Amino acid sequence: MSIVIVGLGILCAIGNDKAQVLESLRQQRTGIGEMRYLRSTHHELPVGEVKCTNEELKTLLGIDPRKEVSRTALLGMAATRQALDDAGIPYAAEAGGIQKPSEQHAGPRTIFVNGTTVGGMDITEQHFGELRAHPNGPLAEDTLDCLHHHDCGSSTEDITRHFGCFEDCTTISTACSSAANAIILGAQLLEAGEADRVVVGGTEALSVFHLNGFNSLMILDHEPCRPFDKDRAGLNLGEGAAYLVLERGEEVTAGQTVYGYLQGWGNACDAYHQTASSPDGEGATRAMHQALERAQLQPTDIDYVNAHGTGTPDNDRSESAALRRVFGDMLPPVSSTKSFTGHTTSASGSIEAVICLLALRHHFLPANLGWKAGAADLITPTTGADDVTLRHILSNAFAFGGNDSALVFGSEPVDHAQIQQGAAPKVLSRVEITEKAELSRLKEYVKPMEMRRMSKIIKSALLSSLDALKAAEVDCPNAIITATAWGCMENSEKLLDELEDNGEEALKPTLFMQSTHNTISSAMAIRLKDHGYNVTICQKEDSMRWALKQARLLLDSGCVHTVLVGCHDETTPLFTALRRQAGMASDDHEVHSVAMVLSNA
Repeated sequence: MSIVIVGLGILCAIGNDKAQVLESLRQQRTGIGEMRYLRSTHHELPVGEVKCTNEELKTLLGIDPRKEVSRTALLGMAATRQALDDAGIPYAAEAGGIQKPSEQHAGPRTIFVNGTTVGGMDITEQHFGELRAHPNGPLAEDTLDCLHHHDCGSSTEDITRHFGCFEDCTTISTACSSAANAIILGAQLLEAGEADRVVVGGTEALSVFHLNGFNSLMILDHEPCRPFDKDRAGLNLGEGAAYLVLERGEEVTAGQTVYGYLQGWGNACDAYHQTASSPDGEGATRAMHQALERAQLQPTDIDYVNAHGTGTPDNDRSESAALRRVFGDMLPPVSSTKSFTGHTTSASGSIEAVICLLALRHHFLPANLGWKAGAADLITPTTGADDVTLRHILSNAFAFGGNDSALVFGSEPVDHAQIQQGAAPKVLSRVEITEKAELSRLKEYVKPMEMRRMSKIIKSALLSSLDALKAAEVDCPNAIITATAWGCMENSEKLLDELEDNGEEALKPTLFMQSTHNTISSAMAIRLKDHGYNVTICQKEDSMRWALKQARLLLDSGCVHTVLVGCHDETTPLFTALRRQAGMASDDHEVHSVAMVLSNA
């Protein structure tokens, strides 16, 4: 079977649909500029904003303008609608706003796989001062309602409810590789026959939280970014959303537009540092090799590489090393289109996938804007070209914690073996931790000085996982799949406290470094020196169900033999009180971790 792309939807700084994006790319017109929509004090930082207010997006989508909806969800809805229309997929919502999903789904089973990390943070940060001041009430209904839309999975559900045409949905949250990993999971679902078509990609809105988080790491450029340039000084943050409609090639009907084929994919972990890339690009190299192998291609078959290319000193140096390891002296044209869009973080993998498919279809090389001078430890990017023959394109997406993914798109189908479901995986061990007092046992594995720097959820995740691996007599699993409904709540709340108390200056970088959802999974990979498949799923109460599903897909495919699956969440006194006030189900354990080791043996 082959995997074909039959629909595209995109909004980003250079256009609100694929036609506008194509024109900007061909005219070499950047969308990075002065901040217009985000309510931040940091106007000295250029950003890549979608040129649309929330009110304009609501009008476009037929949503009551008085209803508070996360910009993340609004961008996702707009791009999803484009993709559904492009693929000719009917849906229920025209002007009715956010609706409940239909009880029955006639026709093909359509699953939505979304990538996001920010989720509804743009709304939460606006209400946080009031939430913090009145944890036990009384709070206005609309203020409390933001709790129902804060987490990543809620953004995904808001999108699916708006259209009412999806049988199921899930959320990948691996920071800047989220959308790429959503595309990979969608392909796996098609291979296993668990879906007839998938809508896959990601959405991310700018927020004060993550603008200041990145700024605390001192990796934001005060000028338009210039990836791979000798004098590069950092990245520009962007926002946007993009989705691809994937189907099995044999099921494409007459009249459908075929944009190309998803020929290969790879996911590996650097297992080096929570934010820095390894000097030799180990995880990136592995991910690219995997993608080429699955696509049944040699490095010399690749005609263009869309690099991750953030413009930070570490990333560009590390990615250059990885590209040279993979391609040697036969490096194809390479560019980073983040010089057009800004770094759209969790959405970047799908936004750049759409850009690659536009390049494939219209025969041009996207330029690497801003580049002026090279250096010995950097690749030299292309400044763009027209009328070129492109058959195979490699697109990279790398993230905090060394979560590295690579995708290969092409103009020809590649036959992939269908995944045959085997017997239920064998559970080699299972460990559950619900009491904070148990965390002191972590000193059996970790030095006390290291423990002092860890949040509760990292401690409980490490302890339960290391206990489970020890019980299973497994030193290092082939894959780490983490489920979490709320992520690193303690550090996220502390960072919001700092913003509320001190404004947008002098934030602690460690809080942001340990606030992203895939911090948990990457911490385990770094501890174990595990370069294997690594992904984090954040779909509320369905998080563990989806983590186990992906573990089974990997085991049934034969590409792994042991998987560490964990479900890890934490709460804080404030969050517990607010959830009670909002009438939400609440697990009052300060930490709750379950770790399992699964095997196909």
